[in-house]
Amino acid sequence: MINRRKFIKLSAVAGLASSMPAVVFSESKQKEVKTSGASPLIWANLLHLSTNMWEDHPYIKRNSIWSDIVEEEIHRDDYKCKTCQDSLAWGMRGYRPFLVFEESVWSTVLQKMSDARMNMVIIDLGDGVKYESHPEIAVKNAWSVDKLRSELTRIRNLGMEPIPKLNFATSHDAWLGEYSKMVSTSKYYSVCRDLIREVIEIFDTPRFFHLGMDEETAQHQQTYNYAVMRQNDLWWDDLHLYVNETEKKGVRSWIWSDYGWRHPEMFFRKMPKSVLQSNWYYGSGFDLAQLKDPTRTYVKFYDDLEAHGYDQIPTGSNWSNNTNMEDTVDYCKKVINPTRLLGFMTAPWLPTLSTCLGKQIEAIDQINRSIKK
Repeated sequence: MINRRKFIKLSAVAGLASSMPAVVFSESKQKEVKTSGASPLIWANLLHLSTNMWEDHPYIKRNSIWSDIVEEEIHRDDYKCKTCQDSLAWGMRGYRPFLVFEESVWSTVLQKMSDARMNMVIIDLGDGVKYESHPEIAVKNAWSVDKLRSELTRIRNLGMEPIPKLNFATSHDAWLGEYSKMVSTSKYYSVCRDLIREVIEIFDTPRFFHLGMDEETAQHQQTYNYAVMRQNDLWWDDLHLYVNETEKKGVRSWIWSDYGWRHPEMFFRKMPKSVLQSNWYYGSGFDLAQLKDPTRTYVKFYDDLEAHGYDQIPTGSNWSNNTNMEDTVDYCKKVINPTRLLGFMTAPWLPTLSTCLGKQIEAIDQINRSIKK
């Protein structure tokens, strides 16, 4: 394990890279990036260890989408969730200073995934780990590094590939604690580098590293106490820093693609081809001729990424209906070249709690039906 002193030393050595306005990906680096080739399709599920990636406070605002489904006292840390909707509001949208997690649910979901022949687990780590480089980030009851390593071994023994996710979008970085209020400063960059390096080591140099980077808009932060958004060159400079830090360790970076919905010209000019793309859409219609904007833009972006030659792992969900995941697979197999279609991911966006276990299993069942086709 890299100790804190070594991390500080490495941060100082790497400091010069922070001033680079963009990352230059060499031809040799491009050749190193793994593509689907003859590899089996990825069938992945997004699971949450950490849930502190939305509101930076425990309150569910009256004007939020949750206001009509939760009780007034749901802001309390000791609130007892009765339904999955309760758990979504309390456990994911409200900030909690402790791990919102049930290990029995985690174990059940992993086993169900293995039984369904899924082969990848993306773990939203956030503040759910006592990182050696920055233990101050961890919430109460966060996993030790040794605990995380043992769970990675268990996942591999179940025949699945564990992939780390740290979301660095300002709309989803409450997990960074005080550093979420230091965005784009030298201290912030140092912390981000430390975490990326340490996580790569813990995961034994994984094939991919999901960096998030979705929904960084003012609209998505309207209920937060502290809202900040990067735009123009600053957003790109910071993205390139994360990507560079990841890929110089031999790991392929992976992001959500929705920045391209709002800024397609800039996206296709500045997004490196080495970055794996997950466009996402959770609706029920895929007929472009029948869809209207902005929904049409969301679906068509699968086509746009393909037209520009990006590798993709399209993402569906059972968030809003029971057909989206299978429909996503059917649509994307038609419009994406097999050499660039690495696989598919389901993102249920559910806390790892018993109240939501049924919905977790439902998401796995949808993927299983697509695998069997």
